Amino acid sequence: MQRRRLAGLALLPLMQSFAAVGQTADAAEALRRGRCAVLLRHASTTSGIGDPPGFRLDTCSTQRNLSDEGRAQAQRIGAWFAVRQLRPAAVRTSAWCRCRDTAQLGFGQALHWSPLDSTFENRSLSTAATQALRSALAALPAGGFEVWVTHQVNITALTGEFSSMGQGLLVDASGRVLQPLTFDSA
Repeated sequence: MQRRRLAGLALLPLMQSFAAVGQTADAAEALRRGRCAVLLRHASTTSGIGDPPGFRLDTCSTQRNLSDEGRAQAQRIGAWFAVRQLRPAAVRTSAWCRCRDTAQLGFGQALHWSPLDSTFENRSLSTAATQALRSALAALPAGGFEVWVTHQVNITALTGEFSSMGQGLLVDASGRVLQPLTFDSA
């Protein structure tokens, strides 16, 4: 009995690997069908929560920025899409440098869209931003998807879910989470 249980435990990493491959294939197929978006939390940053007092959106040096690992992570995110030949119709981003840099390093483009701006410092903006995100999701066409690089607070307001830095959620046109996405390897 003990030997059988140990054999089953030895197969667990292999079974988890097959599950990850299936989830990746499902995500790629959903993205190809379109009418969905990837809500991507910016890649890993230097330590801290929020931004330093007195930060300015027009001056990256005053903000919490991507760490070296975060820059590499952003490139891995882009590679994940490139290997699967998935090209977003648009890559929209928050004005914060950590989001813009994630988009630029991962996709080579970054279109600022204010509903993705952080509402961490001003939660009163959250309702309007979330409504704008829902409206844009509903308008996404079949055969196309977008990547939205934003902040945890915005992702949670829209989906009720939490994403770690550098992780994403694949959401359909109604805002329903289809699956979480990690980009640890291409």
